[in-house]
Amino acid sequence: MAKDHGPSIKNDEQYEELREEGMSKQKAARIANDPKSGKKGGKADKYEKRTKEELYEQAKNVGIEGRSDMTKDELIKALRNS
Repeated sequence: MAKDHGPSIKNDEQYEELREEGMSKQKAARIANDPKSGKKGGKADKYEKRTKEELYEQAKNVGIEGRSDMTKDELIKALRNS
């Protein structure tokens, strides 16, 4: 059973798995707190097929700063690097 990391982490089990894989605490927390993220991924639409609004919402969910001034291409780059 996964350790309870408090209210700041919504999916403790996923967070622990990501940390064991070597992700930083910040990145693991962003992924574990996104209700749309899956364990392995691969089922989501490619960023290029999403609308700018969808990308903006994803950037908001993972806490990317400056997202409101970004173009679609900049949002894609920021999401890939987060």
